[in-house]
Amino acid sequence: MRKELARENGTRKKFKAVFARLGKKINYKGYSEETILLTDIVDEETNKQVADHIWFSYTQGFIKAALVPGDLLEFEGRIKEYRKGYVNKKYKINSRTTDFKLSHPTKIRKQQPA
Repeated sequence: MRKELARENGTRKKFKAVFARLGKKINYKGYSEETILLTDIVDEETNKQVADHIWFSYTQGFIKAALVPGDLLEFEGRIKEYRKGYVNKKYKINSRTTDFKLSHPTKIRKQQPA
């Protein structure tokens, strides 16, 4: 699915998603940080699914939207390339690959039910 994103690397687009739940992660300073899980991410322009799920930091934009699990929302996000995988220099293991993600979510709005 994320191959659709590869063609538009670096652009900002509108997406729709379903709010699933909140979570937590430990950030690089060792503090617990709240996160948000969105599922069924769809490109609003082409109406094609670009990812089955994605995690974002639980920022003010999401807080102000007052989301409840199952809510449909729309947002703008930047398509960005990143490297993922396992690296162990001692044993000369490098299984890193390139993938694409959405970053910098803005203009977050809850959609009205149809």
